[in-house]
Amino acid sequence: MAVQENRLLDYYKAIEAKSAEMLSAALQQNWDSVVECEKSCAVLIGELRVQSQEVQLTAMQRKEKTRIMQSILRNDAQIRVLAEPWLATLEHMGRLPASPVLH
Repeated sequence: MAVQENRLLDYYKAIEAKSAEMLSAALQQNWDSVVECEKSCAVLIGELRVQSQEVQLTAMQRKEKTRIMQSILRNDAQIRVLAEPWLATLEHMGRLPASPVLH
């Protein structure tokens, strides 16, 4: 069971690393790389969801998971701040739909 638990944490760590890579790309305004990292994260997150249904983490592992998730959320917040001008430009150029209207 410990091997599965460690493998589960490895998914979190891989997502954290990819998140840091995505932030680095955003800081360099390399939006194509950001998109590729985002796709990789989506695959990792999908696999994490499957694996997490079968494994219970120990208290110490949950603490590590929390640290990792906070790191990912900080990276994500920074990426969003950096991406907002880029997304606005794409929206203005007609490459992205405008914000949806609520009905």
